[in-house]
Amino acid sequence: MNLRIPMKLLIIIPAYNEETSLSGVIWDLRKNAPPADILVVNDGSRDATGRIAREMDVKLLDLPFNLGIGGAMQAGYRYAQRNSYEIAVQFDGDGQHVAGEIKKLLQPLATGAADIVVGSRFLTRGNYRVSALRGLGIWIFSFILSRLLGTAVTDSTSGFRAANRLVIEFFSRMYPDDYPEVEALVLLNKVNLRMIEVAVTMRERTGGRSSITAVRSVYYMTKVMLAILIDLMKKVR
Repeated sequence: MNLRIPMKLLIIIPAYNEETSLSGVIWDLRKNAPPADILVVNDGSRDATGRIAREMDVKLLDLPFNLGIGGAMQAGYRYAQRNSYEIAVQFDGDGQHVAGEIKKLLQPLATGAADIVVGSRFLTRGNYRVSALRGLGIWIFSFILSRLLGTAVTDSTSGFRAANRLVIEFFSRMYPDDYPEVEALVLLNKVNLRMIEVAVTMRERTGGRSSITAVRSVYYMTKVMLAILIDLMKKVR
């Protein structure tokens, strides 16, 4: 497969207290990802996340306090926009994402088939497993997004994404707070930017633990549903 790798490719790692996994994530990217700049957005971590990023000589944004994944990613997209990157890849700092899979996300962008590409754990049958409650939430949001976007969505909460320049510019101006993955796709659809999924392999996290407990899962589903309803009514440009 002949794939043109953009000269300006940025990999954004939103990181909050990821000292146990961050160095492994960066080594994986340097060894197995296409040539790219790596930006760690240290989201007010209380551990050694920022120090590890500095020691490994990657680009670093040190946020003064914790903004959450939405604020961290918007900071990354603003950095990408201001520094004229052609493509930005969101890549988690907990070790779940696989650097060698990034090329799968880049191909549809290189051919112009999509504006944002989402790596799906569930597009094909694999070994990745989620809890019953979290799986229900993913299914509900995927069902809703499939209807709203007019295309099949299987992994609505995946944070493994690659965005072209149009999406970078949009997200630098407007990006959802808290749990943004689902809402961000609704907003992109309102401005006629195209999304597709590609099948990727993911791992269980190599460090830390998820902040999504059973109680927070219910809160998350309720809040995102309300956010989608609001997004459908608001004017977006």
